[in-house]
Amino acid sequence: MLPTPIVPNPDYNLVYEPAEDSFLFLDLFEQLHNEEYFTKTTPSKKFSTVLEIGTGTGIISTFISTNKLIPNAYHIASDINLNALQTTKNTFENTRTTKDAYLDTIRCNLTDPFRLNEIDVLIFNPPYVPSESIPLVPSIQDDTNDDWLDLALVGGTDGMMITNKVLDSLDSTLSVNGEAYILFCARNNHSKVVTEFLKSHINFKVENVIARKCGWEELAIYRFIRQ
Repeated sequence: MLPTPIVPNPDYNLVYEPAEDSFLFLDLFEQLHNEEYFTKTTPSKKFSTVLEIGTGTGIISTFISTNKLIPNAYHIASDINLNALQTTKNTFENTRTTKDAYLDTIRCNLTDPFRLNEIDVLIFNPPYVPSESIPLVPSIQDDTNDDWLDLALVGGTDGMMITNKVLDSLDSTLSVNGEAYILFCARNNHSKVVTEFLKSHINFKVENVIARKCGWEELAIYRFIRQ
């Protein structure tokens, strides 16, 4: 079993603390690595640019990049919260043991700054908790605002407001044969979400790659493949 990255000196009042959803991603990518999933892909399916949206503490991107779970990959971790990006840098530097491991960070909203069809592997542990509303994004100068943490947690009435934005952009975000790994909770009604997604995205293949009951919560990660 590969070790879980340790987050040095985190401020969990401002950055999402790793929980069952985070660890489900770690388990999935270690499983895919053990199965040699990324090395057994066809020659036409070359993974290079790997983007995690909403990196938080950075344990997912750090885990994948430092263990080189995706061969020949260029890793990017994005977040709109500057505290999360600094925490990600700390986690990565605290974890990596070789100089040839790299992880770049960028402050942005979802996939806004990236060129069309540039991402080969997208990873998203979204704010999926249902809520009446989503807080406004604080000023970029106000990095001590508690709303930064709320933005990492709540996803609107059905918990899908932010995830739907990412789903709607997948066709223009992913490269040909690119893949997105997106987490859902049971309250997101993910089977219905996938059914509706496939109706309007006939060039995609979608599969549930891992699921787990975590206390009262049921979590699942789906793989979206742009064909």
